[in-house]
Amino acid sequence: MASPALSQASTAFESDAPPLQDHEKSSRRALLHVKEVTTSQDVLLFLVAFRVLNALCIRTFFQPDEYFQSLEPAWEIAFGSDSGAWITWEWKNRLRSAIHPTLFAGVYWMSAELSKMLHLTPHNHAELLLAAPKVTQAVMAAFGDFYTWRLGERMYGRGSNEAWAAWFASTRTLSNCLETTLTIIALHQWPWHWALDPTGDEETDKYGLREDPKPDQAKEPANVQVMSLPSIGSSGMCFTPYKHNATRRERMVLVLETIVCGSTVLASSAIVDRLYYQEWTFPPLRFLYFNLAKSLSVHYGRNDWHYYLTQGYPLLLTTFLPFALIGLYQSLFPQDPLSQPLLTANIKRQLATTSILVPFILSFISHKEVRFIYPLLPPLHLLSAAPFANYFFSTTSIHITRKRLVLTLILTINLILTIFTTTLYQQAPLTTLAYLRSRAISHQSNTTAITIAFLTPCHSTPWRSHLIHPSLKAWALTCEPPLHLAPSQHATYLDEADQFYQSPTHWLSQHLGRPPKNSKEQQLRLSALETATG
Repeated sequence: MASPALSQASTAFESDAPPLQDHEKSSRRALLHVKEVTTSQDVLLFLVAFRVLNALCIRTFFQPDEYFQSLEPAWEIAFGSDSGAWITWEWKNRLRSAIHPTLFAGVYWMSAELSKMLHLTPHNHAELLLAAPKVTQAVMAAFGDFYTWRLGERMYGRGSNEAWAAWFASTRTLSNCLETTLTIIALHQWPWHWALDPTGDEETDKYGLREDPKPDQAKEPANVQVMSLPSIGSSGMCFTPYKHNATRRERMVLVLETIVCGSTVLASSAIVDRLYYQEWTFPPLRFLYFNLAKSLSVHYGRNDWHYYLTQGYPLLLTTFLPFALIGLYQSLFPQDPLSQPLLTANIKRQLATTSILVPFILSFISHKEVRFIYPLLPPLHLLSAAPFANYFFSTTSIHITRKRLVLTLILTINLILTIFTTTLYQQAPLTTLAYLRSRAISHQSNTTAITIAFLTPCHSTPWRSHLIHPSLKAWALTCEPPLHLAPSQHATYLDEADQFYQSPTHWLSQHLGRPPKNSKEQQLRLSALETATG
């Protein structure tokens, strides 16, 4: 059974609370009733519906890898190498595993078959192919939310305020979003109780393994803690205390399941990559060689050593940053260790250690992005949940007005950020391609194809996953790194996009030919373009 020594915030609805008005009492009783009767299935169904709505409402461009590292290779797998997908240099040099795109390739294929069965119009066919990956990622995000909540209940107790304060969003088709979902599932299934000192009074299963003291939790040991390589990296840091406190049988199970699950994942990855690349290869090793040994990742940007501390965490957590910092400190240096169950303290300490150690290690790499630490978001929300709930749901009645103002401010800021980033910020790339699709449909009676040139910074728009129609032919400026140059020559290297913006008229005359001398209008346009880019 769970220990009654929960945090003060977890007992905000107990009888020792200060006197409340009748409407406040009824509201809290209703909220408590909802917490008690809500089943896991209800929560999961709600999250799936919410995340699907969330994904379909997004109208903005976020990161090129959202398309070029997942949807473009997926389109090629589903519809063939002549389908017009843009396959970037990473795929041509076998730096990426095909597991993630293969998932969306199956979605594309099923969507196309469904479109044929239903005899959809070209417009509806395109809308289906646009929505299908979003819905798929939304379901993944919903499972990430669900297991974040489940781990929160495992840490703080069923129905506690902290468990309900830890939901997050991850509806973009980035591989980091899938890693985040797999990581939180692995952390939920991890046998945290094996790190506690054996007392001899614990219940054991038929294999002699200690059972989870929390009720209504999975009884199996760590059966999915190594579902993917990123999950291995996060969960593997939890091994340290097990060699001291876990029984010999439990340590054997951990090692064996790590070997079996890890080998299964690696074997599956090798087979999928063999089918995609038509040769045996190991993309993780090639990725490290190209990006670290050859330092090619710095072609896309170099960041300060303190990036994750001064920019990564603030961008990741926004208004939850103060609560996360407090949660990290309290987890590593608890003022009263006996004020919470040992299991809760152990989980929080391990999550806090991982949340600090991972950015520290990644800081040694010159190229940094906030999405690299995205799998840490659920653990950070879980750690910030206790300070958040302690502040806003504590039993003391002082400073109620101030707390309500702070909570209103936090909600307002998050609402503004949500609306701005999902509907306004960088919406032009998607609206441009929507316009081009509409032109393709209106032009379909004409047998000639439409050709579009994107003279924009590299990968500024999605590609075939949003162009959809085969009648839309397009090309764009590239930005491949100096693959065949020595590191000493990297500083003077200019990719195609750099060459164009250095001298647009010269580049156009070299690649497209000079305009007719009597075309004064075209000359004026080129002069204006060079002035704008200069």
